[in-house]
Amino acid sequence: MRLFATADLHLSLNKTKPMEVFGPQWKDHHLKIKENWEREVEEQDVVLICGDISWAMTLEEALADLEFIENLPGKKIIIRGNHDYWWKGINKVRKALPSSISAIQNDSLLLQDGTAVCGSRGWLVPNGGNLTERDSKIYKRELNRVKLSLEDAQKKNPRRIVVMMHYPPFKRLAGKSYFEELFHKYNVSKCFYGHLHANDQVYAYNGIKAGVEYRLVACDYLEFKLFRACRMNEDKA
Repeated sequence: MRLFATADLHLSLNKTKPMEVFGPQWKDHHLKIKENWEREVEEQDVVLICGDISWAMTLEEALADLEFIENLPGKKIIIRGNHDYWWKGINKVRKALPSSISAIQNDSLLLQDGTAVCGSRGWLVPNGGNLTERDSKIYKRELNRVKLSLEDAQKKNPRRIVVMMHYPPFKRLAGKSYFEELFHKYNVSKCFYGHLHANDQVYAYNGIKAGVEYRLVACDYLEFKLFRACRMNEDKA
């Protein structure tokens, strides 16, 4: 059993969304995702999808994209990204999800090996108090959602905790964020995130910081491959 991570699939199988306007690497990107996924993942594996799953505006429009993911091997865990406009209410989303896909919001999932998976979308993080009133409100709400998810995981006495976020939990060249403080408080071992594309990817932090491993897993950053996070039966994540 292995754990993989990815983000920013930006699927649009139910309508035309010409992703190649963001660069030639995006042409037929869903076929690249499918080919690489099927080469790497087995049915007993788990894949974390860190948001921006579908361009759909409604849940009904997103069903084709969710079915595409359903037909790929492995179990999948998803969180909402900033472009997942179809995600309107966690109960409705969960009722519509195919059997191999689970969603996290304000809670966590415990995997067979004792790994707890937590997560939330995240938001812009403050850099010297520069957020607007609206952004500050959303940032605080997302902090609380991550806290709720971590608290839920802690109750399950996990072997390790990993966190999925869509936005980066901190700015690489800025000071510590409150997300980091939560990770340290709840002994998080890994955090996977997406959202950064093109020139913004130079701001990604990949590595271990204060005992937590951070990885940008946006699919275009990984050339539409999956990041292999760990073997789930290893002693260390």
